[in-house]
Amino acid sequence: MERFGVPGQTLLGSDSHTPTCGALGMIAIGAGGLDVACAMSGAPYALICPEIIKITLTNKLRGGVSAKDVILEILRRLTVKGGVGKIFEYAGGGLQTLTVPERATIANMGAELGATTSVFPADDVTRAFLKAQNRESDFTEIKPGGGAKYDGEIEIDLAKIVPLAAAPHSPDNVIEIEKLVGKKINQVAIGSCTNGSLADLATVSAILKGKTIAPNVSLVISPGSRQVLTMLAQSGALADMLAAGARILEPGCGPCIGMGQAPNSGGVSVRTFNRNFKGRSGTADAEVYLVSPQTAAACALAGAFALPLEAEIDLPETFFINDNMIIAPPADSSAV
Repeated sequence: MERFGVPGQTLLGSDSHTPTCGALGMIAIGAGGLDVACAMSGAPYALICPEIIKITLTNKLRGGVSAKDVILEILRRLTVKGGVGKIFEYAGGGLQTLTVPERATIANMGAELGATTSVFPADDVTRAFLKAQNRESDFTEIKPGGGAKYDGEIEIDLAKIVPLAAAPHSPDNVIEIEKLVGKKINQVAIGSCTNGSLADLATVSAILKGKTIAPNVSLVISPGSRQVLTMLAQSGALADMLAAGARILEPGCGPCIGMGQAPNSGGVSVRTFNRNFKGRSGTADAEVYLVSPQTAAACALAGAFALPLEAEIDLPETFFINDNMIIAPPADSSAV
């Protein structure tokens, strides 16, 4: 999304969370590796035309409530089967209150609804994101046409959403955080493709700054990209998290797919990831809960479930750009 996503383009990726780039106004679809390899070679990718469901967001989120709580609320309403054969298109005045990384969290977990993808309009918020990535020239305004018809419509009042958690063992087993407060935990994992943006992790760092995590908790941080990790280091936020007792993992799937940091047997793990199916963490009898970064940080400090904490952060207008590890494809690929 940072370096390659372009509004108005289609994207096929061999990861189920490819729809994250719907935050930029792309039709981004996750598919099987063989499907993607065939598409790269020039073969068409075919699918049954999905239904288009309009989700209208109104008002704005209250303090301590985040985009993660929005998608958890949608999962609570629709279940993990509620998006099968559908594309969710987001609209409404509430959109202007959500940054591209916040939209990305919602689009990312649209996969948990079983949806083909989710898509946001490409608007002034999108332009600002691309400008910060030094890619404003890639911006194209994408919005619904006049009189657009939908196969269904849902309205969500952002002001009424409360801090939520997906309890074991499904992303749609959603309950209010306040019902869990005080329950002891063993592990907190923050980041991944769902909540690994600079804004997410800078907020976590601000919450942790000058404090120490509870002695019964192992806290690990997975930055969403090399850019995010570099900027955390440059700003000092990385040092604040380390001082609080966090361990930093490389950007990547990691604990989300059970690749390291498997919880202890019977342990309770609080994660900002997107899936909590039984055994996915690498521990068959672990209890994995999905929450927002603000809630996860509060839990790490308390050693138990706690209501989310808030912190004010200032993000730079221009992000650190270093593409020296990217090998661009040749202009003429006929010989490849």
